[in-house]
Amino acid sequence: MALTRTEMAARAARELADGSYVNLGIGLPTLVPNYVPDDVTLVLQSENGILGVGPYPTEENVDPDLINAGKETVTLNPGAAFFDSALSFGMIRGGKIDAAILGAMQVSVNGDLANWMIPGKMVKGPGGAMDLVHGAGRVIILMEHVAKDGSAKIVNECSLPLTGRGVVDRIITDLAVIDVTPDGLVLVETAPGVSVQDVIDAPEPPLAVSQNLKENS
Repeated sequence: MALTRTEMAARAARELADGSYVNLGIGLPTLVPNYVPDDVTLVLQSENGILGVGPYPTEENVDPDLINAGKETVTLNPGAAFFDSALSFGMIRGGKIDAAILGAMQVSVNGDLANWMIPGKMVKGPGGAMDLVHGAGRVIILMEHVAKDGSAKIVNECSLPLTGRGVVDRIITDLAVIDVTPDGLVLVETAPGVSVQDVIDAPEPPLAVSQNLKENS
């Protein structure tokens, strides 16, 4: 059985170490803080200029002026700080972000990432992803294993406009966890009830299977 979106977010949360400075992309990655273990404290950064982003507000606590980079209303944790975009991107480009968890439309065998534009569809712009994929210490992609039309999202070569070349470290999907290595893609974990063959059959590029393959529990 493939993981649900909440289960995917919970699996991604396990990638984050206590005390990490983390930037989360829009969409599915924004669910990750809901599943961070109680003994792990994260400092969430939003590239529009917030450090110390808290959980989503309850209906009675919504402040329309307090938003993240995805234009969603948020709250603040104690000690949070505001700053301008120049300082925010200085933090990202300066290597101060330990991990970025982003969505994707395509990831290639080389770790190339396409996640900001589908030609012919309205797009607001690339946002901060192009900086994040080069500035963050680790780039983790959280996405469905295949597109809604059944086409591969893990591909030999991205056909969509790139966000960055060779930037992805790990891919977490509803079927598996796959590492991008210099020798190609390596399957390190399968979702419960998902066979290795199910995972291998879905992407375009071949997958090596780790000798330490695990089943996500």
